[in-house]
Amino acid sequence: MSMYFDIDDETLWNPSNGAGRLFLRQVGVFEAELGLPSGIGQGKYRGDPSTLEVDPAVFAEFVRGLVAWHCRTGHSVIIALSEGFVATAIALARRAGVDVEMPDPGPGHVCGDSRSDVQVPGNPRTASAAVVASLDTRVREMDRWMAR
Repeated sequence: MSMYFDIDDETLWNPSNGAGRLFLRQVGVFEAELGLPSGIGQGKYRGDPSTLEVDPAVFAEFVRGLVAWHCRTGHSVIIALSEGFVATAIALARRAGVDVEMPDPGPGHVCGDSRSDVQVPGNPRTASAAVVASLDTRVREMDRWMAR
């Protein structure tokens, strides 16, 4: 068995049930964290939990917010916990025709917000370019691994 993430009649991703369920559970976590809807919901076959419809406009805002959130944090554990989900969401968004650009941290940019999620021990990550580069690499890998 498998799941289908569709826009109209186009399947963007056809993961196994286990991968699909895990992704959907993480969608809920990040919707709550960001305060944004994902745009992923029951598809045209209401009652069939294996078919999910992706609203490209809503999903675009969700993924752009997700990327900004991910690349803004300076907390190494948060980066490690979120990178796989963020990469999967970006790959799915790109398949949906959504333009998702990686932020340009620029020279001297420091990742992190000193008001929340303070990492102890240590200072905020100064290598934000490394966070963006790692995420970009992971997105390309995920796109290759995600069945259509």
